[in-house]
Amino acid sequence: MAAPPSSSATANIMLAIYEKKTVTVDLYRPLRQYIAFTYSEREAQNLEDDLLALKQMRSDLERPGDSLPTRRDLLQSYFKALCLVESRFPISPDRDHINSITFTWYDAFKQKQKASQQNIHLEKAAVLFNLGAVYSQLGLFYDRSSVDGMRQAAQAFIAAAGAFAFLRDNAAMKASIGSSTTVDVSVECAGMLERLMLAQAQECVFENTIAKGSTPIVCTKIARQVGLYYEEAFAALNVAPLNQHFDKTWISHVQLKAALFYGEACYRYGLELHQKEEIAEEIARLKSGISALSEAKKSSKGAAAQILDTITKLETNLNRNLERAVKENDRVYLMRVPSPSTLPPLPAFSMVKSMPMNEVLDASKERMFSSLVPDSSAKALSRYTEMVDDIIRTQAEKLQQGSELARVRLKEMDLPDSILALEGNFTLPTDLKEDVEAVQICGGPAGLEAELQQLMDLRRVNQELLVQTEELLQKEAREDGQFRSQFGTRWTRPQSSTLTKNLQDRLNRFAANLKQASESDARIERSVREHMALMSILDRRPIESALPTLARPIMSLDANEDAIVGALKQSLRQLETLGAQRAGLEDMLKEMKRKDDILPKLMTSTGSYEDLFRKEIAKYDNICEDIAQNIEAQEQLLLQIQAQNDEFAAIFNLEDYKASREKSYKQIAAAIAKFREIKENINEGLKFYVTLQDAITNIKQQCSDFVMTRNIQCREMIEDVQRQMAGLSFQDGKNTGAYNYPSVSQPHQTQRATSQQQTDPVNMTHPSRPQAPYYQQPPPEQPTMPGYAHSLPPYGSTQQPPSPYHVAGGPYHPQQAQQPPPSHEYGQPAYPGWRGPYYNNAHAQQPGSLPRPPYTIPAPYPPHHQSGYYKQQ
Repeated sequence: MAAPPSSSATANIMLAIYEKKTVTVDLYRPLRQYIAFTYSEREAQNLEDDLLALKQMRSDLERPGDSLPTRRDLLQSYFKALCLVESRFPISPDRDHINSITFTWYDAFKQKQKASQQNIHLEKAAVLFNLGAVYSQLGLFYDRSSVDGMRQAAQAFIAAAGAFAFLRDNAAMKASIGSSTTVDVSVECAGMLERLMLAQAQECVFENTIAKGSTPIVCTKIARQVGLYYEEAFAALNVAPLNQHFDKTWISHVQLKAALFYGEACYRYGLELHQKEEIAEEIARLKSGISALSEAKKSSKGAAAQILDTITKLETNLNRNLERAVKENDRVYLMRVPSPSTLPPLPAFSMVKSMPMNEVLDASKERMFSSLVPDSSAKALSRYTEMVDDIIRTQAEKLQQGSELARVRLKEMDLPDSILALEGNFTLPTDLKEDVEAVQICGGPAGLEAELQQLMDLRRVNQELLVQTEELLQKEAREDGQFRSQFGTRWTRPQSSTLTKNLQDRLNRFAANLKQASESDARIERSVREHMALMSILDRRPIESALPTLARPIMSLDANEDAIVGALKQSLRQLETLGAQRAGLEDMLKEMKRKDDILPKLMTSTGSYEDLFRKEIAKYDNICEDIAQNIEAQEQLLLQIQAQNDEFAAIFNLEDYKASREKSYKQIAAAIAKFREIKENINEGLKFYVTLQDAITNIKQQCSDFVMTRNIQCREMIEDVQRQMAGLSFQDGKNTGAYNYPSVSQPHQTQRATSQQQTDPVNMTHPSRPQAPYYQQPPPEQPTMPGYAHSLPPYGSTQQPPSPYHVAGGPYHPQQAQQPPPSHEYGQPAYPGWRGPYYNNAHAQQPGSLPRPPYTIPAPYPPHHQSGYYKQQ
């Protein structure tokens, strides 16, 4: 029966389903007696709440009248409870089972017909039917004159379709077994109702599309799909058992709706054709739509007046557009109008599909009767599960072995790479391509010139710092020599060369380091020039453009290359299809196992478990046979591919192409290795120069302190000498007539000639600087130079000079450097006015860390073995 539409319904009338009616059933007493008898009275008392909840849900189900959402929730909860009852309580006519429960339900469409069964399958099927009916009533309840109302109505009809689909797939067949059954819960009726609900959901989408003013082609596709859904429902209504079960008004309604939306699609498509000036097809489409509407009106009886009015209006629009199109064609286009039978089908597109109800109706998380699991059923289920797992495991291994065999055989035949190479779609092996991309990201061979320039700039900065430092000492030595010549023997302080010997030695060692570093730089630069041709391949973008191509033969006797290639491609596509089938078969195995729940059958079985197991395991035979056929078909296909590939290789000279390709791969790999080697050498050189710059800056600061202290001594001594030359006595309680300078190996504080300790001019402080004795022993922390095996000595030490950045394994080998204590204020510029990126303030470094380089020195590759070419000669 069709429920009347709501007062807010649009002109397009739709159908809703009435619920099935039932009679009162007492579930409480029989189930409680079974629990007490099979388990214990204590267990029955523990499950009292669950039994009462089940009783209340059945009682509420028998008394309709709640709101639609409340009714929907009740039906969903009761269905889950029935699933739990089915797996724990054997309800059947058997004497040893619960045989005092009989479920009775009336047909929803012929309410005089009823079905009574002593099993739970009819109850579950009826609940699912009522759930779909409630969803359909919700679809009519919403106001479709608004956008939200159309969307909510469409969702309700989609849910109704899902409920009827779930009924068809899971309960209809079981409920139809037996002498007492009704048509409304049959597989055929459930399928028809699903199509009807999808048609009405798609119709809601069409109404929304028209309201939004969508293009004619979009409206055509959606309207045509509405008509197709109605046509499927109409086809089901015209065959047994439904053709004698439904009222004629139902059949007329569905038939008119199918014709209406076919005509609507023709009308909308005609608008699209008119815009494209395809007048001939427009005329044919309009005629086809008018004809379909006329035939539907003639054969329909008892249809709603609203639908007939809508069809009449649509006919008027179609005739008006047809008349216009015919006139335009007769006067302007003069096209031949095709026959409607020769036209292709109208385009259609579905915007809806049945809602999956598995999650909505999943009872696995419900706790009702969870403590009841029959022991015999549990043990039998465990045995059956092991048997199923063994089948699944064996078949899955066959599928995996088949896929691996196909992969290995294709790899041996170099397929499909050779086909892709012929089409220009080849690529590098993954690991080699990743290495090339890493090289290109860090600048590639073209970027090495810039890094070489960085090396030269840093070497120049270090050389300028070294020159400035040497000039400080030379200037001080010249001034000391001038005063010594002027004052003769009265100038009693030590000569500069005596005190600066160790400083000068260190500067000489730094100069030697720079010289050797310059030689290493030259070797790197020479290596870049010599190998640039080799490495230039890495600058090709994409890198595949550097690979050889597989070309067609220049001359061919029978010109059958295309046929050979086409046949090989076809075979590869078939092999791919077999692989996809294997994946589908494996998914089917898992899905079958997931759905394979025989616990209810175990609990209701009266025969041997072995017989039941053999029967249930037999349902896996078909898929096992499909797997065997798939493996056999693949083996035959691989033999065919082998023969086709041999012919392909002979015609296209595949062996020479493979050799050329492997040569290119090796060339690219060699270029990557050489690039890495040079890149690492440059990075080591950059680190070396940065750290060397810090060390030279440090010794320059020491020389500056030394010169400053010597200048203070010089001024004081000049005053002393001038007083002596004037014949004055400058002896006092704090000073002696002469200075006793210590040697470089003595402590930085000494005793004067008198018994009283005097102040050494070397240790005098500058008014604006802290005391800095130029000959003191090395402080607790001295910076170390990279490329050296020991710390840099202060200018009073006799330590041996470090080697330049020459170590075994490469031209550079920087070590971790310790920075001066933070209290030392270094930071002299590299040369006057220098503030460029190469300058690095030593005081900004933290003790124990590498100095911050003036460049960001990427090191994307791990250290590699360096050739002897880079060792110190």
